Amino acid sequence: MNKLVLIKNAELFQGEKYLNKKKNYFEGWYFKNVNSQKGISFIPGINISDVGAKAFIQVITNHLSYFVNYNIKEFKFEDKPFCIRIGDNSFSKEHININLEDKSQNLKIYGNIEYSNSKDINTNIFSPNIMGPFSYLPFMECNHAIISMQNTINGRIKINDEVIHFNDNKGYIEKDWGVSFPKSYIWCQGNNFQKTNASLMFSVAEIPLKLFTFKGFICVLLIDNEEFKFTTYNNAKLIECNIKENSFDITLKKDLYILNIKSKCNKGLKLSAPVKGKMKKDIFESISDSLTVTLKKEKEIIFNDTSNMCGLEIVQK
Repeated sequence: MNKLVLIKNAELFQGEKYLNKKKNYFEGWYFKNVNSQKGISFIPGINISDVGAKAFIQVITNHLSYFVNYNIKEFKFEDKPFCIRIGDNSFSKEHININLEDKSQNLKIYGNIEYSNSKDINTNIFSPNIMGPFSYLPFMECNHAIISMQNTINGRIKINDEVIHFNDNKGYIEKDWGVSFPKSYIWCQGNNFQKTNASLMFSVAEIPLKLFTFKGFICVLLIDNEEFKFTTYNNAKLIECNIKENSFDITLKKDLYILNIKSKCNKGLKLSAPVKGKMKKDIFESISDSLTVTLKKEKEIIFNDTSNMCGLEIVQK
């Protein structure tokens, strides 16, 4: 497929050219689904290295996480419309269908979720996705894309003996692809705000770029249908970044706007992240954290709210 089409439609499978090569590569999608008290996220993907290729599905809930391997031949993809399949599981922007069993982990998950009313971020030729002009660079170690900033979710998932119901709740979809995750980063996402229909995604990482590294960050705050974007490439500034063992406090500034994000962190659950194509780095994520977000225009507070059931990862060197 044409490279520009892939850049513009980041949800599509980017790595077809690597499927028959022993070149370090990974690609994974992230489907986060929460109600007011419970959540479950699915991370389907593939990884390729010098020892071979595999497909996988990672699962994380409030209290448990799982990693299930599949033969790469069980990975299928479609472009029109976008859909990926791993074994008997399928994932798209409109729905996910889960039929996953791993006897070695005493794990059985099945059910389906329907997605509707998807809200995407604003894009243009300069910024085809959240990475802006960096989307066009072919040598980025890790690429990131927001597929759906917010959507309405309905359905049910049964995980062993527990059933999680979704009734007009909110979901979120993103993805990563490349060679390796950053060595250190913070990522958080929330859309269960108490007073406002809002969604937030923020990430800051040490980005290697050929002969040097830099601290890059991306952030989108969607309030109803109004988007506020703070990124390295749109001249926003990271003016405060305080990280402790169980909390962080981050402040961003762009023009007249100042955005503050505070979080108290629960104990994360283990997931696997890629290093040179191999899923061998342990990272820890929670999907039941809280975020308090304040947006000011000069000294006037125009948004202040707290979201529960937030996703959070803090990875330090």
